[in-house]
Amino acid sequence: MALAIRGSQDTNFNYKVVSQFAIVTVLWGIVGMLVGVVLAAQLIWPEITMNIPWLSYGRLRPLHTNAVIFAFGGSALFATSYYIVQRTCQVRLFSDKLAAFTFWGWQLVIVAAAITLPLGITTSKEYAELEWPIDILITIVWVAYAIVFFGTIMKRKTKHIYVSNWFFGAYILTIAILHIVNNIEMPASLWKSYSAYSGAQDVGMVFSLILLAPSWGGMINGIMTLSGAWYKLRSDPILKFLIVALSFYGMSTFEGSMMSIKTVNGLSHYTDWTIGHVHSGALGWVAMITIGSLYYLIPRLVGKKEMYSTRLIELHFWIATIGVVLYIAAMWIAGVMQGLMWRAFEADGTLTYSFVESVKASYPFYVIRLLGGICYLGGMFLMAYNVFKTLYGERFVDARIPTNLQVAH
Repeated sequence: MALAIRGSQDTNFNYKVVSQFAIVTVLWGIVGMLVGVVLAAQLIWPEITMNIPWLSYGRLRPLHTNAVIFAFGGSALFATSYYIVQRTCQVRLFSDKLAAFTFWGWQLVIVAAAITLPLGITTSKEYAELEWPIDILITIVWVAYAIVFFGTIMKRKTKHIYVSNWFFGAYILTIAILHIVNNIEMPASLWKSYSAYSGAQDVGMVFSLILLAPSWGGMINGIMTLSGAWYKLRSDPILKFLIVALSFYGMSTFEGSMMSIKTVNGLSHYTDWTIGHVHSGALGWVAMITIGSLYYLIPRLVGKKEMYSTRLIELHFWIATIGVVLYIAAMWIAGVMQGLMWRAFEADGTLTYSFVESVKASYPFYVIRLLGGICYLGGMFLMAYNVFKTLYGERFVDARIPTNLQVAH
């Protein structure tokens, strides 16, 4: 599989950085989901990692979440945004050097996370576990990313800005604000800091409920775009990924808003219901739409119309769908059961069930979750094989920038 790029910088799109991010998205997806499967196995067989400290559940769990969020999801967003902004603006990226810096800088962030988290170097703040030196690197890379993206829009040849770029631009700004504000902290040493916030979580309920409107608006708009062409789902497995992803998006955002209500949260908090909710969004929405996007994107980077095997894509879709349904259904049932057991009291006020009894009752559902995770991971290996066969012996092509003002797809 050659990674050489041919084409003139003046007249061609920059597909090199797109292809780099696309390939590492698949690789980091496998790594992140493999760690997730190991974690699921640990809940069934706690001794499976032989009590090695850096392989303990408490250290691998943030490694898993950061690998999926930053390595898999982040790399996918870099790849798709760099591809779309060039195609819709009909110009090459604003700066090839800055784009290359965002790739290597982001990989350095991922490697730093993979080293520090298993060593127990963490802020202990969920989804923001990375310590302040890595936070600073993320900020630098993100600023470079914003310069490349918005700089490309500034020099566009098309008259208007396409809606996809509005969404990408909004997400870049939102993540920048979230990352900077959320990670305001007081450094205590090189690898230790303390958060500047506490007690602000109550405000979140209001905004969670408000989020229902844009979330469902986007979901309905996406699904109804296929109106009059539903028959294409029979022959196009990539569309199946996208439609199922949008369906999970609508379901998980509704569920998330409901779980922000304190009466509902009183039942779900600390239970595996929350784990099911997170993975209906992570596996059902984020991963599914990422996989579908890459199946569309990757062959076009080498001048092809489709992947090596459409049947493998179809098989991947069904394996992934079965896997995510097994996973989230098991966690939903286990979570509701746990919540009900923990709030069950005897007439004298003592607990009806001990914590250990709730763990024992959850055991069968942990096995089902492991099976679901293995299915999903197996689908990623199928994808890796399909990507390898598609790219083997090919050269990435920097497609020519159209001279007219009709957007090429």
